[in-house]
Amino acid sequence: MAFPSHFTWGAATASYQIEGAWDEDGRLPSIWDVFSAEPEKTYQGHTGKVACDHYHRYREDVSLMKEIGLPAYRFSTAWPRIIPGGRGAVNQKGLDFYSRLVDELLAADIEPWVTLYHWDLPHSLQLEGGWCNPAIVGAFESYTEAVVKALGDRVSKWMTFNEPQCFIGLSLSLGVHAPGYKLPQGDVIKAAHHSMVAHGRAVDILRSKGGSSYSIGYVPTTQSMIPPSESAEDIELARHAFFDHTPARPVLWTISLFSDPVFMGSYPDSLLPVIEQDLPRGWQNDMPVIGRELDFVGINLYSSKRLERDEAGVPRVKKDKVGVPQTALKWNVEDETLRWGCRFLWERYKKPVIVTENGLANADWVHVDGKVHDASRIDFTTRYLRGLEKAIDDGADIAGYFHWSLMDNFEWAEGYKERFGLIHVDFETQKRTIKDSGYWYREVIRSNGANIH
Repeated sequence: MAFPSHFTWGAATASYQIEGAWDEDGRLPSIWDVFSAEPEKTYQGHTGKVACDHYHRYREDVSLMKEIGLPAYRFSTAWPRIIPGGRGAVNQKGLDFYSRLVDELLAADIEPWVTLYHWDLPHSLQLEGGWCNPAIVGAFESYTEAVVKALGDRVSKWMTFNEPQCFIGLSLSLGVHAPGYKLPQGDVIKAAHHSMVAHGRAVDILRSKGGSSYSIGYVPTTQSMIPPSESAEDIELARHAFFDHTPARPVLWTISLFSDPVFMGSYPDSLLPVIEQDLPRGWQNDMPVIGRELDFVGINLYSSKRLERDEAGVPRVKKDKVGVPQTALKWNVEDETLRWGCRFLWERYKKPVIVTENGLANADWVHVDGKVHDASRIDFTTRYLRGLEKAIDDGADIAGYFHWSLMDNFEWAEGYKERFGLIHVDFETQKRTIKDSGYWYREVIRSNGANIH
């Protein structure tokens, strides 16, 4: 079958990963500026100070998007560029950059999809406790108001947060992302709760501006769980493993910790006994705000775990086969990743599902003919889109797909070692080269996915 006629095709980026201009036009440091400047926190000490220099080259980048034929572009706004101190004075020069970007996109007939927070918290707010401090909710409200006031007349597609599992879990529990803390569960759960309250307040601000003309979503991440077979019993096993706290799912990587409150207004039964003692006093009063009505489920999906049953019938992750296909980041290539994850999300939350990130880290370079031949990315994306098509065949409402990422960029703690882009970036010269996958993706868009068969 073809993808639905209303299906949205796009590509995605994030502010700190591409913009550079880290100290220009009033921008102050984010937690990632501070973290990446510390020894041994990122690969070979890489930082986002220059990145892809998108702040200065956005017109060129939009022209490349147009050449690829993107109908939609997902990007994030940078809090430390817009309210550099985290709270207080709004920096008009920061807002002006995003206003120019939106105008450039619209002139190229590319729809802007804006994410309000993709991890670059103002460092000054981290000094106040960051997400562990409930006062951050008010600061995020003010930031949201500034962005919506500046862009809301031209932007109608919005996402509040990107991957709370990462900016809470990887950042505050495992310590491998900025600010690099290893806090006790009590602090981490409170931070998770505060982020969801901030999400709800942001939704209120968006609704007050755009009402039903805005399409608003939220973007968690996870790994899909693939059932041992397609029997009803095995599918239920995988659904249980996908959403519930089991040995296959640590607390912070149980997707329902972040998605049930937002889409259902309650914490999941399988997790509440584990986290209730850690939630802020009076947390129950926050649930109506957290559970504000949304228009779509965003999901970032890259890989999966295959399941089996242990002797007691409890789901557990099946040991990988020898030589399992893997990306450069050693994430397993599983063709049905998008099928099962997206199907389960649709069945649970009954909201259109949009794949807001999917792609692979690959060993890409400019070949002697001046081109970038990345057949592995084409093959990977073909496999995953076929899986997504199966989710549609299964009855799921799948409304869009955004490839991660538009261009090679600063890949957080991995620095510039890993390349995810449809466009190759030479980080010394800033020369852009559309890869074979970028031209192939143009045909995916033109054919509405028909060329993946």
